[in-house]
Amino acid sequence: MTLPLMDIQTEKGLREALSYLESGKPDEAKKVLDTILMYNLESKELILSGKYCLFWSDALLRLSDIEDSYERGERLLAEWKNFLDFIRQQQETYENAVYAACRGVFRLALYNYTRLLDERIPAQKAEILRKCGICYKKLGEFDNAKMCLSEANSLTAGQAAVIAELADCYALCGDDKAAKVLFREAFFLDFKKIDLVFLDSELIRCLIEKTAEKGYSGELLNAWIPVYGVLWGVFNMKRNMKSQEIGRLKQEIYALENEQKDPSRATEILTPRLINMYFWLIDYCQAQNDSKLINETLLKIKILDTTVYNLYVK
Repeated sequence: MTLPLMDIQTEKGLREALSYLESGKPDEAKKVLDTILMYNLESKELILSGKYCLFWSDALLRLSDIEDSYERGERLLAEWKNFLDFIRQQQETYENAVYAACRGVFRLALYNYTRLLDERIPAQKAEILRKCGICYKKLGEFDNAKMCLSEANSLTAGQAAVIAELADCYALCGDDKAAKVLFREAFFLDFKKIDLVFLDSELIRCLIEKTAEKGYSGELLNAWIPVYGVLWGVFNMKRNMKSQEIGRLKQEIYALENEQKDPSRATEILTPRLINMYFWLIDYCQAQNDSKLINETLLKIKILDTTVYNLYVK
């Protein structure tokens, strides 16, 4: 069936507007939308696209007086988080326009970060590479993302934020085995440093959303994710721990247990932190056939949270 002329023009105009938005030019996109919107006042696609363009026009205007490339990149990523909050407040979402905005924003951010890749201080260069990795990942360029994140990891090994993004890349490329190992490692190293907003793979998004449904948010959500990752079989890939790591793990468990016993220091985040460490300790004990310490640790989990214990041992 042949579409009416106005419908064809509208579709053409919308494609043009989204192309501008994808190029990081929301002002130009809005001009096109304004032209066709007057003939299609009830089009949800046009209305939502117009709202998104206004958001990014304002956001980019606020960036216009920032000269430092790193700060511009940081502000763009912060504005992306604000944009996600903005679209969640809307009753409906137009995914094509969100996708276009995403590509436009992360192209601009990548441009700013790549200008700084001659940085020689390892820690700072690693952070710039991590941000480049995030941008490439959001743009669907997973090989470039993995290259940046792997280099960042080689510069400053053991950074949870880098390892989590690298895990996300592997999951997006279909390598769930590597992704599970790296995700579990990242949340063990430092769950607080992991920014959930930029993790996109279905593997981790499902775990995040299901854990959030338990009523957790903020750092508490991050702390419970590795616990439920184990309980629900997502973090089911294990690695052997070195003797030095086990020594540090036991020391940290001892310190946290003392905090848990002190009413003035105990916080709700201690429970998931301890449980996750107990899970790692049990993995080590199983490899060493240390059934006595396994049973002692299981009892500690049962005392902390009976529900978690029952799910773990079933």
